Amino acid sequence: MKLSLSVRVAEKFSDKRQAVMSLSELADVAAAEGYHALCMRASQLGTHTPLDQVAAARRQLGDRGLVVSMVTGDFPIPENSVEGTAALRHITPYLNLAEALDADLLRVTMKTADDIECARRAADEAAERGLRLAHQCHNSSLFEEVDRSLEVLQQVGRSNFGLIYEPANLELCGQDYGAATIEKLAPYIFNVYLQNQRLGPEGESLMSTWCRGEVPFDQIPVGAGGIDFPGIMASLARVGYDGFVTVHQASAGLGGPAEAAQQSARYLRSIAPFQKQVTGPVGSASQRSS
Repeated sequence: MKLSLSVRVAEKFSDKRQAVMSLSELADVAAAEGYHALCMRASQLGTHTPLDQVAAARRQLGDRGLVVSMVTGDFPIPENSVEGTAALRHITPYLNLAEALDADLLRVTMKTADDIECARRAADEAAERGLRLAHQCHNSSLFEEVDRSLEVLQQVGRSNFGLIYEPANLELCGQDYGAATIEKLAPYIFNVYLQNQRLGPEGESLMSTWCRGEVPFDQIPVGAGGIDFPGIMASLARVGYDGFVTVHQASAGLGGPAEAAQQSARYLRSIAPFQKQVTGPVGSASQRSS
C-alpha cells in the first residue's frame, strides 16, 4: 500500500471551496513526510483550471516525487449535491483533467437510480482512455449503506467502476466498516479514504444521512481513538489491497494541515507496512495506482 494525502486536509471543514494552503506548500509537506501522492480536488485544481496551470502543477508534483492518486474535478462532487451528478452526463472534461495530471482514477457521485445508466456510459468512455471511476462510501448518496452500495456496483457492471472505501461515513450511517465489510467490498475497492471522528450526542458537528437522519459527531485527529484504524489496515492487507490509502480529513481546526499530515503519516506507518516513497519523473510506472 502507498500513502496519499488529500488536498482536503488544506480545506476548511465547512467550505470545501476554500483552501488554506497553496498547492506547492502542500506538496512540500507531502514530500517531506514521505507521501507517494496527492489526491486532487477542485479547491486546488479542477475542470475550471486552465490547462497550462494544470501542466505546471503536474511538473511541481513530479519535481517532488509525487503523483496524483485520484482527481475530484469540481466542487459539487465533494459537496455531495445533486449538481454533482452532472459530471456523469458530461465526463469528457473530467477525463481530460485526469489525463493532464497523469492520474487514472476519478471520483464521481450518484444520487438516484437514474444515475446508474449515466455511470455505465461514463465508465465506458473512461475505459476507452484507460481510466477508472469510483464513488466514495458517502452519506446521502446511493453509497450510504453497504448492501445498497454492492447492488449499485453490480448494476453499473463495469470493471473500471469501483469504490472509495471510507469507514467514517459508514459509521455515521450505522454500517459495519470492519473486516466483514472490507471482505464484501474488496473486489471493488479502488481507493481508501481515512478520516477520524467520535460519535456522541454532544458532538459539535451534525451529518445528515438518509438512513439515520442527523448524526452528531466530533472530528478528531487520525490515531486519537475513534475509528479502528489498526483493524482496518489489517483487514485491507488480508484481502490483498495494495493501492493508495489517502489521509482525507479537513484539518485546519486540528493543528493545521502540516501538523495533521505529519501526525497522520507517522501514525499510519506505525500500524501498517507502507511502501517507501519512490522518487522519479511524474507518471513513472512505479508510482501509478495499482
